[in-house]
Amino acid sequence: MFKRVIVFNIVMFRVLLASAVPGSNSTEADSIVYESSEKKAKLNVLLITADDLDRNSLGCYGSTVKDISPNIDQFAQRALRFNQAFVNAAICVPSRGVLATGLYSHNSGVNGFVKMKDGTSIPLLMELLRDNGFYLGILGKLGHSTPKRDFKWDYEKDQHELGDGRSPQLYYDRIKEFLSLSKDSDKPFYLMVNSHDPHRPYHIPGEPLKNGAEKPSRIYAPDEIQVPGFVTDLPQVRTELSYYFNSVKRLDDTFGRIIQALDESGLAESTLVLLISDNGIAIPFAKANTYHASNRTPFIISWPGVTKKGSINSKDFISTIDYLPTILDAVNISAPQKVDGRSLVPLLKGESQQGRDKVYTQIDYKNGGGPTPMRSIQTKKYSYIFNAWSDGERVYANNNEGLTMKALEAAAGSNAAAAERVHTYRIRVPEELYDLEKDPDCLKNLVNDPKLQKDLEIFRKDLEAWMKRTNDPLVNVYLNRSSKEKMQEEFYKAYPEVQALDVSKPDYSGKKGRVKTEE
Repeated sequence: MFKRVIVFNIVMFRVLLASAVPGSNSTEADSIVYESSEKKAKLNVLLITADDLDRNSLGCYGSTVKDISPNIDQFAQRALRFNQAFVNAAICVPSRGVLATGLYSHNSGVNGFVKMKDGTSIPLLMELLRDNGFYLGILGKLGHSTPKRDFKWDYEKDQHELGDGRSPQLYYDRIKEFLSLSKDSDKPFYLMVNSHDPHRPYHIPGEPLKNGAEKPSRIYAPDEIQVPGFVTDLPQVRTELSYYFNSVKRLDDTFGRIIQALDESGLAESTLVLLISDNGIAIPFAKANTYHASNRTPFIISWPGVTKKGSINSKDFISTIDYLPTILDAVNISAPQKVDGRSLVPLLKGESQQGRDKVYTQIDYKNGGGPTPMRSIQTKKYSYIFNAWSDGERVYANNNEGLTMKALEAAAGSNAAAAERVHTYRIRVPEELYDLEKDPDCLKNLVNDPKLQKDLEIFRKDLEAWMKRTNDPLVNVYLNRSSKEKMQEEFYKAYPEVQALDVSKPDYSGKKGRVKTEE
């Protein structure tokens, strides 16, 4: 009874207040009071991407390199870390196209270093957020992260305005500026912060810093670093990887300044923060392929009040195809009818979600040369790969091989392990199957193992069903994989431009005549 009297008095006070205001009425006054009492701070989103980062290079993902990522590791301690997270296309533009569209590359059209078709009806995440009142910003990788030619962010700063994308101080300054503008706009923000580290050119000690780049807070010697097991441990490989780890260190320096700027803004408690990489390290068997090391990514996310601090999810397989529906779900915006991913919000809340035992990955075009289409299924136990371009004659290569591939090729004459790595990388076979539990570096192809033929057939049916379900133009090539001639015929149908390149089997995807450009 006492509570009812209080409620009645409050209502009467609103009515009297409304009648005392000229030109007002009780209904309008009630509405004003209701809106002000129910108005809640909207969720901001800060996406941080690394460029060409192998997730195993981070301390929180098992790296033993001393003091390599203290800032990211500290963030992981107050966030949720996924151990089975992958990008769906392990090359810069297609990978970022997946983030922006929620579609596999063959469904968005961003299947290489291309933009979406003009006039496309496919909405971008950024467009959907803008339509719902968000203030949009981007730092670095502007062209690679913007699939439509005519799309403009509210705040744009590219590589040349960020110390070559390698200045922790300039990232800090720009974020401070963006957050101030966001507050002035009185809108929630979506900010995509793209580091250009640890992409080449790596930080090489003794070489002059260019375009405003800063020196990493620590320099590594070749004997201090880890060599991934999927390449041979050679002196030149160690040298290049020490440069890579210098750049990883500078990435961590930048990450620390990003989080500092957010904390100082007072907006951290209303901001979802996510760290990912766009693809694996730029050496053979990683970037621009579909191996395990190509697609695995750090996925560390903090959503204040939702994700549990210091929690780890090692069970569920997630991928960046889920990013767009997750963000829209988190900010209460309806997702487009056509998306290939699904929201991770239940997992972020600590709930269970069915169908999280695999991911699908792909490559179509890299930067230069002809198409080198690949498809893959990753599970906890196995990695299954289909190389549609492989016919025993074509040679695969890309412009991210660096000193590591040169060292492998130089050693191939006298080092059996190096020779095997070079041949496998250059030529391939149409199908590959790896036992990730026994062979996480994917060194032994088990596709012809008689004991695994039932497992192989399950993967074949699974990939075929996925390709049909997602309207993959490569499906007829896959269905004819048992016949080299028919597979070749279907390959030309799917990629008609190849026939002009394929006279006398030129290495359109490899060494001879490949276009040397930077990705």
